[in-house]
Amino acid sequence: MSALKIPGHDAPAPGEVALDEIRAVMGDCLRCELGQTRTNIVFGVGNPHARVMFIGEGPGRNEDLQGEPFVGAAGHKLDELLSVAGLTRDEVYIANVVKCRPPGNRNPKPGEIEACSPFLREQVRSVWPDMIVTLGNFASQWLLKTERGVTKLRGALYQVGHFVVCPTFHPAACIYHADWLPLLREDLAMAGAWLRVNPEASDEGVKDGS
Repeated sequence: MSALKIPGHDAPAPGEVALDEIRAVMGDCLRCELGQTRTNIVFGVGNPHARVMFIGEGPGRNEDLQGEPFVGAAGHKLDELLSVAGLTRDEVYIANVVKCRPPGNRNPKPGEIEACSPFLREQVRSVWPDMIVTLGNFASQWLLKTERGVTKLRGALYQVGHFVVCPTFHPAACIYHADWLPLLREDLAMAGAWLRVNPEASDEGVKDGS
């Protein structure tokens, strides 16, 4: 899909386009088949100027009903885990790779991710965080442009242009794979340590994600 066209903005600079403008362009989106089965678009929530942005996979049942990401069991788990990185929910911005719930919580299809990608890219450009924490395979693979799974990507920080990327497990996965939870905590502790040492964005101490 071509770049998202934001009315009144010609090649906008990072942080120039407000999140509500991106949501307005999205409208009652029917760019993929998920638009036919959703209850609500789950756009994103949080601090529009956050230093840290979390990107998950897609809405679940509770998120679809409420129109807000991470409000179910995975959301409660994420709220508990944010303190490991020294963060609170009102300090971060949270979005998903796809904005509509895949039926039966199945994995999003490549075409669905592609259809939603322009909106997610503009969300990232609007918030312009220093760090992006990608939760699970789909978010990590999308941002790092790789086919490697999160089990091989986690445990390290990656520099992707302006952003430091911390790939880790999705909190929902840790509900069913309890042995992953300590690893998720390790990754968030690593992210928190980087944030404390780097009050401004820095290229030091991270891997090249290209």
